[in-house]
Amino acid sequence: MTDLTFARPQDIADEAFIRRLPKAELHLHLEGSLEPELMFKLAERNNIELPYASVEEIRAAYDFTNLQSFLDIYYQCADVLRTEQDFYDLTWAYLLRCKEDGVVHTEPFFDPQTHTDRGIPFEVALNGIDRALCDGEEQLNITSGLIMCFLRHLSEEAAFATLEMAKPHLDKIIGVGLDSSEVGHPPEKFTNVFAAAAELDLFLVAHAGEEGPSTYIETALDILDVDRIDHGVRCTDDPVLVDSLAENRVPLTVCPLSNTRLKVYDNMNQHPILKLLEQGVCVTVNSDDPAFFGGYLVDNYMALVEGLAMTRAEAVALAANSLEASFIDDELYEEWLQVLEGSLGE
Repeated sequence: MTDLTFARPQDIADEAFIRRLPKAELHLHLEGSLEPELMFKLAERNNIELPYASVEEIRAAYDFTNLQSFLDIYYQCADVLRTEQDFYDLTWAYLLRCKEDGVVHTEPFFDPQTHTDRGIPFEVALNGIDRALCDGEEQLNITSGLIMCFLRHLSEEAAFATLEMAKPHLDKIIGVGLDSSEVGHPPEKFTNVFAAAAELDLFLVAHAGEEGPSTYIETALDILDVDRIDHGVRCTDDPVLVDSLAENRVPLTVCPLSNTRLKVYDNMNQHPILKLLEQGVCVTVNSDDPAFFGGYLVDNYMALVEGLAMTRAEAVALAANSLEASFIDDELYEEWLQVLEGSLGE
């Protein structure tokens, strides 16, 4: 755990201060960064007729009340992604947002089954995304590592088929994850495919404890042996689990705006992230599906300022956690930590 201190730690964080902090984003679904404007552009490019007449109609359709109602429109919108260039444009648009927000490293998710199940070859999505990520490092100085997620509402057999597709391309993928509908699909459903991914030296992450119970966090750690938990906010239902997460510095990739938009919490002032931070849990801030949930990374930090009066000291600790929780090597971690320390006096 990094101890970063500076003068007047109780000062409330402001947007300019947050933007200049070097940060990693570790919970971002590329398909969930598809803005309505780009959706229309891709639909026109690919001669796809959308069931919406305008950008405003699309935004009005984002009136979901829970995870499943969100996923229904999420998968519908992803249908405009057809070519390698489409996936490049999607990823590049996200990276430009990263640059604005002070993101120096990102480990985005993509859902190959969302695309292969509608006839888009695995390589089309992967190559477009990878080409943009490579350009992002070269042109924007944003490093990255791509995580391939399995859709948990599908079978483990389907996940194995996806892992098999990925094997010739492991130079472009650093890990596997588990997303989609959580309730009714516990982590242990994917025990064998996660073990197979571990044998390939891939990092392991899994969504757990968002709409699902805190026990999903425990089984993801104990049975899937994941390196970090995506979401994880339901850990607050089990104080013993919180203590264990803190003691072992298990990272939680928390998504504040997503949590309130999907009614995990009614209001941001109910969100436990800063309390968990105070308890020593390695919580991080992320934007999840920003095109749908109302904001990118700095927007999520600012939501904590507005809803929880987050201080500069807390913002720095969250940024430091994001670097610690990332899969970057030790040398790059130390470099960015030094930059973070240097930004405190600006």
